[in-house]
Amino acid sequence: MKYLPLKSSIFVQNRARFAATMSANSLAVFHSNDLYPTGADGTLPFKQASDIFWLSGVDQEESILVLFPDAPKPEHREMLFLTETNAHIAVWEGAKLDASQAFEVSGIKTVYWLQDWDRIIKEVMSQTEHVYLVTEEHLRRNNPVETRTMRLNKVLKETFPHHSYKRSAPALNALRAVKTSEEVEVMQIAADITAAGYDRILKFLKPGVTEFELEAEFTHEFLRRRSRGFAYTPIIGSGPSACVLHYIENNRACLSGDLVLFDVGAEYANYACDVTRCFPVNGTFSPRQRQVYEAVLRVEKAAIALLRPGAVLAEYHVQVGELMTKELIGLGLITQADVDAQDPAWPAYKKYFMHGTSHYLGIDVHDYGLWDGSPMEEGMVFTCEPGIYIPEEGLGIRIEDDIVITKEGHINLTKAIPKEVDEIEAMMAGRS
Repeated sequence: MKYLPLKSSIFVQNRARFAATMSANSLAVFHSNDLYPTGADGTLPFKQASDIFWLSGVDQEESILVLFPDAPKPEHREMLFLTETNAHIAVWEGAKLDASQAFEVSGIKTVYWLQDWDRIIKEVMSQTEHVYLVTEEHLRRNNPVETRTMRLNKVLKETFPHHSYKRSAPALNALRAVKTSEEVEVMQIAADITAAGYDRILKFLKPGVTEFELEAEFTHEFLRRRSRGFAYTPIIGSGPSACVLHYIENNRACLSGDLVLFDVGAEYANYACDVTRCFPVNGTFSPRQRQVYEAVLRVEKAAIALLRPGAVLAEYHVQVGELMTKELIGLGLITQADVDAQDPAWPAYKKYFMHGTSHYLGIDVHDYGLWDGSPMEEGMVFTCEPGIYIPEEGLGIRIEDDIVITKEGHINLTKAIPKEVDEIEAMMAGRS
């Protein structure tokens, strides 16, 4: 891995938090992601399943974690099952984790090889009644293919059909939504790497540069700072492309007079940063661009101020909609008559601001969290990303930061990335 080793205490603490939610006489099973084939003998780069990483820190394919707090044998209370390195693997892929290294990463003392799985699982299943499984039911998840977790869950149920099977999702949604202070430290590293990428872009952006060249500059800066790269497919949309919310072609030349919308964040140690900024290609905002940009910025600042303990996401999004409605009226994009006649299910402001303002952030870009009306808590991390998109003007503007809820309010992980008009123009004017 490119990233420096994380503290095993992160994962020790996360396992203790999850184990405390388990019912008596139960165990929980977590699997790695598949290596996904691309054709012939090629595969996509491995990306670890977020649950097993959150609980163990193991960033290796074909790994299994079992938690059994009530196990009669102490060595069975936390177990990792890993691929045993052999000479062939060591030569062609590099050695896998050995037991000592796995303990250093995870804090788990009991490490078995995968060939021991059938024997050990048979023993521990005879000693338990309930089994928690990852059921991959994230609010935004779409599973067009059967994952390794789904396959192995099926095998376990077929082999042991008379056990009671439970969902780990309710506990994981609640627990992973609240980051520990050590997790926030890792997310700050991802944010700092992202900030370095944006600093590089401000010096590089000029008329005639292509969106893919800008993407390459981010890639260079992220990789040289031990990031694996982008936390999600980067959106770099100049001019009218900024009005396409998930524009990822990044193949257009940037023209003088355009704004470029960058929705780009680095990943570090599997933790994501998610940031959006808009910069003028020629270094100067036009009067109309400034007018719309500053309207979005006012909404973002007011929305960030609403992110604090006790706030409820559904109510927060209504409040942000009201803020945006006032700005759109001021910009002449909608009228009070439009608002008076609006469908409450799709308010008038949605014509120009059609997406949500905030989502949970963590190991997953759209991280686990509660959308059931539960209040925000200290340690939760949210994006804040209002935007205005005016296709008829070829103008799309979104401003996004990553916000940690604290006891007294919040902190902004990405505050170092410029977003004030005067600051952006001054930095671009000062380029060598």
